Amino acid sequence: MPRFAANLTMLFTEVPFLDRFFFAAKAGFDAVEFLFPYAWPAQEIRDRLDANGLELVLHNLPAGDWEAGERGIACLPDRINEFRTGVARAIEYAGALGVKQVNCLAGKAPAGVPEAVLRQTFVDNLHFAARELKKAGLNLLIEPVNTFDIPDFYLNRTVQAAGILAEVGEDNGFLQYDIYHAQRMEGELAATLQKYFPLIRHVQLADNPGRNEPGTGEINYPFLFALLDRLGYTGCIGCEYKPATTTEAGLGWRQQLAQ
Repeated sequence: MPRFAANLTMLFTEVPFLDRFFFAAKAGFDAVEFLFPYAWPAQEIRDRLDANGLELVLHNLPAGDWEAGERGIACLPDRINEFRTGVARAIEYAGALGVKQVNCLAGKAPAGVPEAVLRQTFVDNLHFAARELKKAGLNLLIEPVNTFDIPDFYLNRTVQAAGILAEVGEDNGFLQYDIYHAQRMEGELAATLQKYFPLIRHVQLADNPGRNEPGTGEINYPFLFALLDRLGYTGCIGCEYKPATTTEAGLGWRQQLAQ
C-alpha cells in the first residue's frame, strides 16, 4: 500500500488549520503536506507535528498574494527580488519543520510579456533557488498545473517542466507530478510516469472530474498505485483533493483502492 500524506490545505477544513494535524493522525496518516506555513510561527506547526507523530513532507515557496488570486511569482520578471526573499524564508521554515523538499509554483503568465522572457525569468529564479536550497540540504520541486483550473498558469505540461529542469541544470531540481493536473492537461498518465520517473520526487492525487477523492471519477488509481510500486517509488502520495462530502466520510478509498 502506498504511503499517503494528508494535504491539510484541502482536508479536514471543517476545523482550524492547527487542529487538522490531530485529525490527520486520528485518521491514520503519518505524514502531511500543505501549501504554505508562513501564516503561523514555525514552532507552533512543529509542536503540532511532534504531538501527533507526523512528518511534514512538502510545503511551497511563498507564492505572492494568494487571496488576491496570485498563484506563484517565479516566472514574473518584475518580482525577482520578492521571489529571492521568499526562498530565504522557505529555507528558514523548512529547517524548523524538518521538511526535505519545497515546491515552487511558477505563477500565471501575464499578458504582454514574451514567452522567452517568462522562461528565462523562471529558469534564472529556479537556478538561484536550487543553489540556495542545496546549501540547506533541500530539494527544489516544480509542478505543472492545469490551465482549466488556473488559466494562464505558465508551467502546465510535464515535458515543459523536464525541459526547464534540464536548462536549470541543478542536481537537486526535480518534478512534482500531480496526477489530477496531468490528467486534465495531457492524459497518458502511465506512460508519462514511466518516462519521467527519474525526475519525480513527489506525487499528488485527486480524481477527475471534480477534483474529489479517488474512486469518484475516471482515473484508475489501483493501476497507478501498482505502477508506482513497480517503478520503485518510495515517497509519499499527497492527497490534494476536495472531499465530496466531509473528509472523514470520504477516507475509505485508501483501503478500497490501494489493494
